[in-house]
Amino acid sequence: MSRLVAAGRTAGLIGAWVGVATAGAAVGFAAERYVMGRSLKKDDPYADEPFGSLRGAARTVTTDDGVDLHVEIDDADESDAPTLVFCHGFALTMDAWHFQRRDLRGTARLVFWDQRGHGRSGPLPDDGELSFRRLGADLGQVIDEIVPKGPIVLIGHSMGGMTVQALAEARPELFGKRIVAAALIATSGQTIDVSGLGLPGYLGRLAGRAAPAAVSILARKPELVERGRKMGSDLAYVLTRRYAFAEGGSPKLVEFTAIMNADVPIDVVARFFPLFGELDAAGAIPVLAKIPVLVVGGEHDQMTPVQHSRDLADALIDVEYIEATDAGHMVLLERHEVVTEALRTLIDRTRRGGRPRRLSSRIASVRRRRKED
Repeated sequence: MSRLVAAGRTAGLIGAWVGVATAGAAVGFAAERYVMGRSLKKDDPYADEPFGSLRGAARTVTTDDGVDLHVEIDDADESDAPTLVFCHGFALTMDAWHFQRRDLRGTARLVFWDQRGHGRSGPLPDDGELSFRRLGADLGQVIDEIVPKGPIVLIGHSMGGMTVQALAEARPELFGKRIVAAALIATSGQTIDVSGLGLPGYLGRLAGRAAPAAVSILARKPELVERGRKMGSDLAYVLTRRYAFAEGGSPKLVEFTAIMNADVPIDVVARFFPLFGELDAAGAIPVLAKIPVLVVGGEHDQMTPVQHSRDLADALIDVEYIEATDAGHMVLLERHEVVTEALRTLIDRTRRGGRPRRLSSRIASVRRRRKED
């Protein structure tokens, strides 16, 4: 076997795992192979859910470095509700908000956008800056053009939550005036350990040593990695279920997540990957402390550790913390009803106002417990 082929196979396997470790889903999943090779559970409640079918009025926001961001708007008659701006995670698209979009339509004006290099948005510039500061600037431009007036609630999952925090650091004047509340779901404000790509034990140590070279191959030889992605689709499915969802999750949700993943080019994965090992959003905390914040964590989240969600909540003043005890990184899908209910509560608070409060919650399989701090 030639060294080049061996490098390609190695990069392909690591390429698939990089997507799992950072987005909560396996990059390189071959959706058609899964559909043909596995039948969905007969009792899967989401077997007939029309994922990816919800669309709104399309707009394009062109950033100051020339990237066309795809934006969709769902308008509503509710004049007193804030505009909700949804920011998706890495290796996903705006469709990740399927359930929230389905169930909140008509209650407020909803704005969804695809991050640069993702979904229907334009590709990354070859020589442009890529950082959380850049992503925060993208969000700021979406707000300036699409929501030029009125109150806003920002909602971010995973990298989307990091994008919200980056905007808070860069444009603190927006918070408390235009941005009246925020929701941070399965996200982090601190460095995420990507040295072992999230793999356990010996495999993690091995991947840690190989990661720098592998990411370099990902960036320089994407055609080799695409070949590896096809070879590793079954492995990718197993990893997606294991590392993005809790035990016993819906196969249809795994499939849906993987289809979003498959749309993300491997060179985008390679360029985004190092950002998570450099994350430090401590400067966002004093800004977010001005407004009510909802923090949601998944107890079994192996992408952004649930302790990071707890730390965010502990650092804030006016905060509700919800922890789903039977969910992983994709809590917005597998416990969508919990996330949507919490968002409704947050929206109602922005209408009523009221004094700051601290609430902590834990969501179990069959009951919800709350206590006042």
